[in-house]
Amino acid sequence: MEELIEELKKEIIEALNLEDMTPDDIDADAPLFGEGLGLDSIDALELIVLMEKHYGIRFANAADGKKVFTSVRHMAEYVSKNRKK
Repeated sequence: MEELIEELKKEIIEALNLEDMTPDDIDADAPLFGEGLGLDSIDALELIVLMEKHYGIRFANAADGKKVFTSVRHMAEYVSKNRKK
């Protein structure tokens, strides 16, 4: 699981052009939106594209994505159970 978390951190940095950040700067359990990493709705769309492109995961509705994107650890758990690629 830790390898997947590190992989997701790198992919998030790349997808969202967070050039001044390293994977170590991202707490796997911190919220991605709001007070944590501070992402916004545009970033959420980028994360959805990332999940589809890299893992073959599609979300049926926005509520599903909202639950998955609470933290990097939640993303990793969801990917490990639902990845298609």
